[in-house]
Amino acid sequence: MRRLLLALVGALTGALPGCAAVPAAFPGPASAFRLHPLPGADGVVLQALLRSERAAPLRYRVIVLPGSGCAGLGAFAERYFAGLLHAQVLVLHKPGVAPQARTAAANCAPDLVRQDRLSVWQAHARSALRADALQRQGQPALPQLLVGISEGAELLPALAPEVPHLAGLVLLSASGLDPQEAGRLQARRLGLEAQWLALPALLDPAQAGALPDSALLQGRSLGYWRDLWHWPVAQPLTAGPWPLLQVWGADDALVPAAAYQRFARRARQRSAAWCTRRLDGADHGLQHRATGADGVQQLWAWIEQWARAPQAGLCAPLSGLTDQTDQDQDQADSAD
Repeated sequence: MRRLLLALVGALTGALPGCAAVPAAFPGPASAFRLHPLPGADGVVLQALLRSERAAPLRYRVIVLPGSGCAGLGAFAERYFAGLLHAQVLVLHKPGVAPQARTAAANCAPDLVRQDRLSVWQAHARSALRADALQRQGQPALPQLLVGISEGAELLPALAPEVPHLAGLVLLSASGLDPQEAGRLQARRLGLEAQWLALPALLDPAQAGALPDSALLQGRSLGYWRDLWHWPVAQPLTAGPWPLLQVWGADDALVPAAAYQRFARRARQRSAAWCTRRLDGADHGLQHRATGADGVQQLWAWIEQWARAPQAGLCAPLSGLTDQTDQDQDQADSAD
C-alpha cells in the first residue's frame, strides 16, 4: 500500500515533480528574472521571481503558480517563459522553495514536506497576490492572466478574485478535476483502482484522529491528505465567470486522458468562455520527445496572439484549430 501511495501521489494532483518535466537550463545570457520577495501569510516571505516584458510594448501580465515539488523555476525560467514577449511575468514559489533550487521531489527537506498542503499554499499565495495588487496601485491597468502549472491550477479558482483586471485562467497540464477524482482515474489507468478505493480505510482513522497536520503518513503530511481528499476544483472552475484556456499532452503519464475528457464535458456547461487543446505526442511538461517540439512555447504563442487583440477573447487563437477531445468522448464515457 505504501508503494501505491508513493507511486500515485504525483498523479493525485497531476503534479509536476519539481518541474523536472520541463526543458533543463542551458548556457546562455543571464536571466532577466530577478528575485521579488512577496509577503505570504503570518509573516512568511515567498521567494517570487519577476521579469519585465522582453519586447515593447508591454501588453499584459502573467502570474504563475508552479507545480508540486521543492525545485524552483529560476534555473530555467528564462527559457521556459521566453515566448511571453510582451508580458511582465510574476512567478510565485511555495514557502521554503528557493527559486534556484534543483532538488528532486523525492529529496525534499522534511520540514517542507510537513508544511506542504494545498490550504497553506493557497493562503500564502493569496497574501502575495494582495501585496502585488497594492504595489501596482497607480500604475497603468493591464489585463492579467493567472496560469496554473499542474498542481498550481488547483489554487486558481480561489485566487482569481485577488487579481485585478483578470482576463482569464490558464491550465497547463492540469485536468480541472478534483484531485481525488483525478487520482482515481490515474489508478484505473494503471490497473490499481481497487487499491485506490481501499485508501480511505488506511487514511480515515488518521485523518479523524488527534495527530497534528505535520505528522507524516505515506510520505506526505497528514494535512496534505486532509486537504487533498476534499479539495474542490471542478465545480468552482465550471461555475466561475472567467475565460478558461486549457492545454495538455496526449502522452501525459501523470494525468490520464480520461480526466481531461471528463472535465471537458463539465466545462461545456460554463457560461464563460472555455477552450482546450490536446497536443499529440506531448508529455506532462508539454514536451514532444520524438520531435523536440516545445508545447509550452506553443501555448505562449497563442497567448501572445490573444494579447494583440484581447477584445476577441482568450480562446480566439484556438477557435480555428481542431481538437481530438470531442472525438474521444465516447471512450471516456465508457470508462466512467
